[in-house]
Amino acid sequence: MHFTHFLLFVTGIVAADQFTKFLTVANIALGQRIPFIPGLLRLTYIQNTGAAFSSFEGQQWLFALIFCVFTALMLWEYFKKSMPFSTFERWCIAAIYGGGLGNMIDRVRLGFVVDMIETEFMRFPVFNVADCFITCGCVLLMVSLILFNKEFWKDEKKK
Repeated sequence: MHFTHFLLFVTGIVAADQFTKFLTVANIALGQRIPFIPGLLRLTYIQNTGAAFSSFEGQQWLFALIFCVFTALMLWEYFKKSMPFSTFERWCIAAIYGGGLGNMIDRVRLGFVVDMIETEFMRFPVFNVADCFITCGCVLLMVSLILFNKEFWKDEKKK
């Protein structure tokens, strides 16, 4: 994947994430619940200062540190030490990064992350579009690395 494609995909993810958060803040009162797909999903505006299930609440510095380390490692890998990731795996990494950037923008700009998607059928944290990209990107990346990318797991010392 060319780095320009990576940046365009990340930009699209951030734009979609920030747009849905803008609509949420503009149209839903804090804590208000609005049925979206009855029995499945509802829209619930919350301000999250932590991670899932309020873990690490109020520790914005930790999220910023993790994001900066991920950014540095990603850039180093992309420009200095190319790992044997497939094109699909690079799309997954872009999805993870785009979601992380969308949430980091909220943390820096607002001091919290805007979350708005709540499941009705199970107890699960309220989440947002960025979280969807992070989660799907991670799951698909792990599945691809474990099942399809044997090159990634080769030990370079054996060469």
